[in-house]
Amino acid sequence: MTSPKIEARLSTSKPVKKETFGNLAPWSEPAWYSSLASPYYNESHKHLRDAIRSYYDEHVLPYSLDWEEKGEAPLEARLKYASSGFTFADVPAKYRPADIPGPAGIPVAQLDIFHLMIMTDEGARVEGGVGTALAGASVIGTPPIIYHGTEEQKQKWLPGLFTFETSFSLGITEPSGGSDVANIQTTAEKTADGKFYVVNGYKKWITGTPWATHMTTAVRTGGAGMKGISVIVIPVNAKGFSWKRIPNSGQKAGGASFVELDDCLVPVENLIGKENEGFRIIMTNFNKERFIMSVACNRKARTCLSTSLSYAHSRHTFGKLLISNQIISSKIATLARYVESHWAWLEQIAYHIQQSPLGWQDPEIAGQIALSKVHGGRILEMANREAQQVLGGAGYQKGGPGASIEQMSRDLRMMVVGGGSEEIIADLAVRQETALAKKRGWKL
Repeated sequence: MTSPKIEARLSTSKPVKKETFGNLAPWSEPAWYSSLASPYYNESHKHLRDAIRSYYDEHVLPYSLDWEEKGEAPLEARLKYASSGFTFADVPAKYRPADIPGPAGIPVAQLDIFHLMIMTDEGARVEGGVGTALAGASVIGTPPIIYHGTEEQKQKWLPGLFTFETSFSLGITEPSGGSDVANIQTTAEKTADGKFYVVNGYKKWITGTPWATHMTTAVRTGGAGMKGISVIVIPVNAKGFSWKRIPNSGQKAGGASFVELDDCLVPVENLIGKENEGFRIIMTNFNKERFIMSVACNRKARTCLSTSLSYAHSRHTFGKLLISNQIISSKIATLARYVESHWAWLEQIAYHIQQSPLGWQDPEIAGQIALSKVHGGRILEMANREAQQVLGGAGYQKGGPGASIEQMSRDLRMMVVGGGSEEIIADLAVRQETALAKKRGWKL
């Protein structure tokens, strides 16, 4: 029973008008936008959300499918985006131009993980590889420099990001393997005078290569296994560095490429961290990359849901609206269950990262993030299939109401395989969580 005090309060209280934002259809935006209260977001987050939504709606979304088809964004659009502050948000203030303190004018020192979630989520409204065409792959290529580079390296490479004088790709995957980082085959041997590394090998499916000035690269400098891995930054204009685009089924504007390294001379000053200690740098870099991909999977699944819901409320079949068929509403409800619960999990992980002194380097999060990416990829696959079922031919057609769904059907393999295939990282999650449980005192 409700207590008399609560009943009295309910009878005299005035209804609070909640703010609304974006697409007001059910489950079409994160719940905190219009429906449910949240402890994670404040006015700063709302300000960022409003600003980035406005920017994308005006400067990106109207042109994105055209840029995807062409395989790149115009230089003017790339320069405008680089100077907008909506990218390179983890670059510290001392390496940023004075007029770009951070996204939407928010100083980067005031940003938290939930700001990152908002920027990733809003950016994932764009289909194809357009996000990479606009910003390059520096979002994954620069963190090793930001968190493990020397002061000289940071001063040399980070300020140029905002004018595209520098742009970084991440060279990990090789023709012989992707997720098996410990068995990298590309070698880096020092010259006799100790001033250079001579790099030989191949890298494959390297995102952002057409616009990169440098490639943050995993190489073998020591013996077999993880203890022989180092990270070095290779200028793309180095002698012996060559590349060519790989024609993939989707994400054409992402610029995925095959890179050949043939006796590339790289100054030893380009080593990130210590020699033969690069494996840990690479693996902790994966935490942020996989979390970003998990958030993007959620938004893209949400796009499938909202597009299906809109279409089902306008399409008539057999004399009635499509949504009036119970099987269609059941599909919508199923997608909503998965999308909303996955988002809540991501928020919980984000909160832990925000509270941890170790941040992205916290050993507690690798398994959680890995599983969240597996789950996000599975949800996206299901959501895209169900959206194409609801839209029928419109979901298979380039252009029209299902254009984003059709594009997504070709892009989603990269979301599932990129950053570590689900088979590999699911196994990683089991091993990581088992080891952590034993440390906490779990007895078998």
